[in-house]
Amino acid sequence: MINRVRGHIGAALAAIVITISPLPAGALDDTQKEEIGQFIREYLIQNPEILFEVQAAYEAKQELIQREQSKQVIAKSRDAIFNSPNNVVLGNPDGDVTIVEFFDYNCGFCKRAMKDMEEIIANDPNVRFILKEFPILGEDSIAAHRVSTALMRIAPEKYEEFHFELLGGRERATEDRAIEVAKSLGVDENALRKEMEDEAITESFREAYQIADGLGISGTPSYVVGDEAVFGAVGMPTLLSKVANLRNCESATC
Repeated sequence: MINRVRGHIGAALAAIVITISPLPAGALDDTQKEEIGQFIREYLIQNPEILFEVQAAYEAKQELIQREQSKQVIAKSRDAIFNSPNNVVLGNPDGDVTIVEFFDYNCGFCKRAMKDMEEIIANDPNVRFILKEFPILGEDSIAAHRVSTALMRIAPEKYEEFHFELLGGRERATEDRAIEVAKSLGVDENALRKEMEDEAITESFREAYQIADGLGISGTPSYVVGDEAVFGAVGMPTLLSKVANLRNCESATC
């Protein structure tokens, strides 16, 4: 955070210098440079709030740039994001609005965000909710997601219950824990382990990584809501606001 603020302060100072003197730095002699530097120092000491204003403006501009970039990536990768055979679809498969969540079974924020997903699905019958298996928190996560993906392939009717049980549990998600949950739901362990060996599961993870990389997603949970990438556990009100915007103006931000 400190480094980011320092970076923004540097940008603010550069902007002030440009405003004060349109001449390149090389056109100023040492005395002029010293005078300008002293003026900037005194001005900022007297008006420190300007740095926070510049920081806020800078962050708003960066968010706008990021939003526009994500729109372009979503447009190009629309089929892989919304229609991949590796997707898990909850809620209404024919819903008029789609929320895509990238999650990791060992992500604490994902565990909290699970309640948001449950409430959105329960309260809005026209939302299509897609889960992207996105194991990024170590080998245990990869193993647990391998079990999860295998289960989705051989017993899709059990997936939703499995997902809520594994993600909602207090135990760390591991291969053994995931298989234990699957067995408790009546899934055959031998069939599950055989499916886990399929290299296509690894390819499904690679697909999710590639999409996430294009969108700038590096943490979980992260979402795609319509034409926009949304980063972090932003909470149900924010997600619902973007759903409403999609219905009102066909964009997550109107």
